[in-house]
Amino acid sequence: MTEPHDPDDGTRRPSPDGAVEHGDVLALDQSASSAAYDPAPGKERTGGHAGRFWSGRRIPAGIVALVTLGACGLLLYDVSAVRAGHPAMQWRRSLADELAHRRLDDVWVLTGASVAAALGLWLLLLALTPGLRDLLPMRREQPDVRAALDRTAAAMVLRDRAVEVAGVQSVRVRMGRGKVGVRAVSHFRELDDVRADLDTALSTGIGELGLARQPSLSVHVRRPAKKG
Repeated sequence: MTEPHDPDDGTRRPSPDGAVEHGDVLALDQSASSAAYDPAPGKERTGGHAGRFWSGRRIPAGIVALVTLGACGLLLYDVSAVRAGHPAMQWRRSLADELAHRRLDDVWVLTGASVAAALGLWLLLLALTPGLRDLLPMRREQPDVRAALDRTAAAMVLRDRAVEVAGVQSVRVRMGRGKVGVRAVSHFRELDDVRADLDTALSTGIGELGLARQPSLSVHVRRPAKKG
């Protein structure tokens, strides 16, 4: 005889921000019990500092390189043509005339300067920030080995821990770089008891992930809404 299958069991819906949801989230309109917890102290690092992984930024770098190469090639061709006795291209003559006659407070001059400044700031931001926010660095046990855990995978692991707690009907885990947000629906047991068990299970689960930076934990437990 086969046991009845709960359609909610095993349902995983990962999202781009590292959140995983189990079961159908019901409208939550009853009193809630919540608490925020500081991260548990992690193991002492023995392999050096575990910094974030840096993105290669290949697409922005390729676009900048192609645009720069095209502009430099076109300008070099036009200068060479002028040196050979041919007239300059129309675009360069028009640009020189516009720069000579337009005032600095002209709307087109200000617009072009603003666009150029915005592009420059964007490129500086890409150059100075690591990117790859979906990768959580793990502790370095060996100096020549670096590892990372995907945020969605980490949320799935913690979600599996949460659904094992008695009284939890459905749960949603949002895994951030510095904080883990858990929202659970409990259909029986006292909310404080469920929250305490979730705190214990998830704190242990976070510690076993082996992350270099232990995120804080925030747990919210509510009753399902009454139907009808």
